[in-house]
Amino acid sequence: MAPSTDSGAYHSAKQSQVELSAEDPEPQRELSMFHQTLQTPFPSLANETPRIVKEEIPDLEKNGLAERAHWVMNAPNPPSLWHELVDSIKKSLISHRTKFQSLKKQPFSGAFSLLEAVFPILVWGRNYTATKFKNDLLAGLTLASLCIPQSIGYATLAKLDPQYGLYTSVVPPLIYAVMGTSREIAIGPVAVVSLLLSSMIQKLQDPEANPIAYTRLVFTVTFFAGIFQAAFGLLRLGFLVDFLSHAAIVGFVAGAAIVIGLQQLKGLLGLANFTNKTDIISVFRWNPYNFILGSSFLCFILITRFLGKRNRKLFWLPAVAPLISVILSTLIVFLTRADKHGVRIVKHIKGGLNPSSVHQLQFDSPNGSEIVKTGLIVAVVALTEAIAVGRSFASMKGYHLDGNKEMVAMGFVNIAGSLTSCYAATGSFSRTAVNYSAGCETVMSNVVMALTVLLSLQVFTRLLYFTPIAILASIILSALPGLIDLHEAYNIWKLDKFDFLACIGAFIGVLFGSVEIGLLVAVLISFAKIIVNSIQPGIEILGKLPGTDAFCEVNQYPMAIKTPGILTIRIKSSLLCFANANFINDRIFKWVSEKEVESEGNNAQGRIQLVILDVSNLMNIDTSGIVSIEELQKELVSHGTQLAIANPRWHVIHKLRQANFVEKTGGMIFLTVGEAMEAYVGPDK
Repeated sequence: MAPSTDSGAYHSAKQSQVELSAEDPEPQRELSMFHQTLQTPFPSLANETPRIVKEEIPDLEKNGLAERAHWVMNAPNPPSLWHELVDSIKKSLISHRTKFQSLKKQPFSGAFSLLEAVFPILVWGRNYTATKFKNDLLAGLTLASLCIPQSIGYATLAKLDPQYGLYTSVVPPLIYAVMGTSREIAIGPVAVVSLLLSSMIQKLQDPEANPIAYTRLVFTVTFFAGIFQAAFGLLRLGFLVDFLSHAAIVGFVAGAAIVIGLQQLKGLLGLANFTNKTDIISVFRWNPYNFILGSSFLCFILITRFLGKRNRKLFWLPAVAPLISVILSTLIVFLTRADKHGVRIVKHIKGGLNPSSVHQLQFDSPNGSEIVKTGLIVAVVALTEAIAVGRSFASMKGYHLDGNKEMVAMGFVNIAGSLTSCYAATGSFSRTAVNYSAGCETVMSNVVMALTVLLSLQVFTRLLYFTPIAILASIILSALPGLIDLHEAYNIWKLDKFDFLACIGAFIGVLFGSVEIGLLVAVLISFAKIIVNSIQPGIEILGKLPGTDAFCEVNQYPMAIKTPGILTIRIKSSLLCFANANFINDRIFKWVSEKEVESEGNNAQGRIQLVILDVSNLMNIDTSGIVSIEELQKELVSHGTQLAIANPRWHVIHKLRQANFVEKTGGMIFLTVGEAMEAYVGPDK
């Protein structure tokens, strides 16, 4: 009877293996012949295939160089690009089909599982407690006190009426609360996206001459931004957001902050229009009351922020300071009738529930391509900011943020927003920091904030009639220092000069060109970095670390030992292609030629007899790369030097086999650098 356990089966098979080895001398004969082949340098290993007896379990200790080389050269064909694409689609369809099958078998539980995947609130809502709600209530009210004045200010920055900023702080946070995965992020209008919309859409429609048409274009752009964001998440195209590198975002945001600040000086100084005259009287024709009022409350907001940073218990002080500034300044203007003396005020803010804007979407606009392009840019920038903010605070709390779900959630946030008179919303870093400091537990704080803003729209909008424009400008200006991160720019300079170039390119592009030019410059510099690294990849000379089997770069590890007559090289690139093949080929042959010249006066001492090419970093190779390796091998052979390939990846060895390169090298392909060297110098040298 067969043993009933895996251990018994193993010992039984091991016993049969020992008996077979003792009775049949053939395996011993093959092992002896293989040891003899190791004594001759560079045997043809392509056809060496030691026979494995059917009953024998493969023993790694008995498999020598020939067997391991056989593993390398006889690997199964890798899946083609078309096969991988079809397999990915098939897995996705099978996953959905499995969900629908479980839905048919168990309709209630299957439907609930499907709803949990789409609406995370059904997961964390089951463990929601009164204590958590108490914390979320406090955080939400604190958040609303900052959100209301900021939303009005950002709406004016986007060249929209103030109420649209408040609308954007109602519906988007409610949608995100049921679909988002971040617990701390605060959704609503932000400065950078507001600037982006105004700078790009006002080229299509003048917000001053035709505000209704301009507002409709904003809603349409928001709709397309939501479509793109949802598509990125559903199709798992989140890598597109990574085209804007961290360095580029730092420079872009800093440039946008300065542009926003310069624009807000108009409101802070009470200038109705900038003059084209050059005389000092015309240039300095500004209203001092606006400046005094705005700068006084700007100082108040900055002081409260300083106090909040010094004392963690006073976190609420900088959060409520903007709302206090709005209330006090409005009372001052109302009581003194300062609007009669040149102080510019907000005037009427339309209240009530978010009105429908479905009929305002302009899908038949003659500027359709520009609207779609603007929507794509807004989608990428808004997603980049939201995911960066969400991941930062998720790492502090120690949980994972699902990037694809975030994209889908942000997409539906902006789609729903565009239908309810909202413009593009995303995660705000400043408000998220306030939400986190206020002790929020879940996104229920967003719900509290949205309901508070909705209540303000119903009751308090009439009280904001006398709110001075200078106060809104001071609130926006107070948020700008947090957008200019000089410390991070310095870190980028220290770590990577090319990244710093992308940072500065984005900064200068936004500052002296436009938002689009800044983004384009940043992306182009980032792509240029990739291209330069691909065209001229690093090439390392390897040596063996004493007492180990590891081969490392001799410049990094000076104690690494280089074997005389052998040049071991590793390519620091994931792709050997038309762009870098000739560069790598020339570098390798140049090194061999230099060694050959050095050895002419030393009776061939130190002459390179073998070049081992470690291709463990190469993930793929194209036809130009294969041709360059073939040319390198011919050049080396003509100079009495042989070429060995070590540790080729799956796609690389497959293409080398397809090109018959394995036969041309006589089987000079090994599993590791150590085995390639062992085949040349012998195992005991």
